[in-house]
Amino acid sequence: MNDILPGEVETWQFLEEQARRIFSLYGFSEIRVPVVEKTELFQRSIGETTDIVEKEMYTFRDKSDNSLTLRPEGTAPVMRAFIQNKLHTRDPIAKLYYMGPMFRYERPQKGRYRQFHQIGAEVIGVEDPKIDAQVLTMLAHYFEAVGITDVELQINSLGCPECRPGYRQALTAFLEDRLEALCEDCRRRYRTNPLRVVDCKVPGCKEATVGAPSVLDHLCGDCTEHFTRVQEHLREVGTAFSINARMVRGLDYYTKTTFEMVTGSLGSQNAVAAGGRYDGLIKDLGGPPLPGIGFAMGVERLALMKGEARIEAARPDLFLAALGEEASRYAFALMSRLQRRGLRTEMDYEGKSLKAQLRRADKLMAKRVLILGEDEMASRQGQLRTMETSTQESVPLDGIEEFLVVAAPPAP
Repeated sequence: MNDILPGEVETWQFLEEQARRIFSLYGFSEIRVPVVEKTELFQRSIGETTDIVEKEMYTFRDKSDNSLTLRPEGTAPVMRAFIQNKLHTRDPIAKLYYMGPMFRYERPQKGRYRQFHQIGAEVIGVEDPKIDAQVLTMLAHYFEAVGITDVELQINSLGCPECRPGYRQALTAFLEDRLEALCEDCRRRYRTNPLRVVDCKVPGCKEATVGAPSVLDHLCGDCTEHFTRVQEHLREVGTAFSINARMVRGLDYYTKTTFEMVTGSLGSQNAVAAGGRYDGLIKDLGGPPLPGIGFAMGVERLALMKGEARIEAARPDLFLAALGEEASRYAFALMSRLQRRGLRTEMDYEGKSLKAQLRRADKLMAKRVLILGEDEMASRQGQLRTMETSTQESVPLDGIEEFLVVAAPPAP
């Protein structure tokens, strides 16, 4: 787990603000759910044979002996909230987004921590392939808005409960002839979760599954038509994509359209956003039989990709350099009034020398400094210095508040 410090957090705030702005354009509303849920929720939704449930969840018992889990992902809690609060009675279509911490006990790697953060979005109640294309287009729009261009949208289809069993059978038969080449995890799960073997990042498993049956060759007619139409709609709106027939998702609830936004800049763990359809999940959790689709993005990885282009901390509009008790009291009251009027204002609290205060203003990258000393208080004329140009002018203290607000330089 890690701390997000000043100088880093501004990039996070930018990424979150852009998510709120872009998602609202597409009709999404924010939902906030607890970080702790009943363990059963994740066992039922994610799947008991997945790595997350088997190895990675932070699970504990409370004082009433209930099994609780820190949420490892966001979709299942959002679906639980959707069902419990009967949101489908408000509107047959729900567009929701969330952001916040998730928890998985996994081996730390570049851009991954055991407490990590996701921004995610879900659409419930629409089966039409156009909504798949819209969700994917919104995701591409977001990456454009935050200035991350080294990404590629890859899509696939995992079929449905009608056609997936045939693919699982063909894939299991293929893997049985190559067990010796698979890692220990894949040998253990190749029967219970064979799709995960195709997605394994261990070099031996990647080599052993070259030539494995493609899920796209086993789709039923409905799934084939759905996937074809998703591609058509993406082309209609100009959203670039490629097909990755080896892509699977690590959670059992996915059906039909699956997708990842991948990059070449973060090593082998190259997905920075991923998601797909989960048309049976809400019903499996005890809710109405409504379809759904969604995605999640890793904020740590997004911040890594911003790299040198990360967002700078807000600079003070004004620094008040006050010398002496009278000037300090005057500056303190003036600072409070300016802050209430929207001007980012700082001052020295410790009575340091003018030289030390100017150094502090320079370190904070303040745009202007108002110098107030005994002479300035007596003459009612402050000295206003513009830091970038090192120019200085005398300004009357009468009406200074209005003058500073009106003359404030535009925000960067």
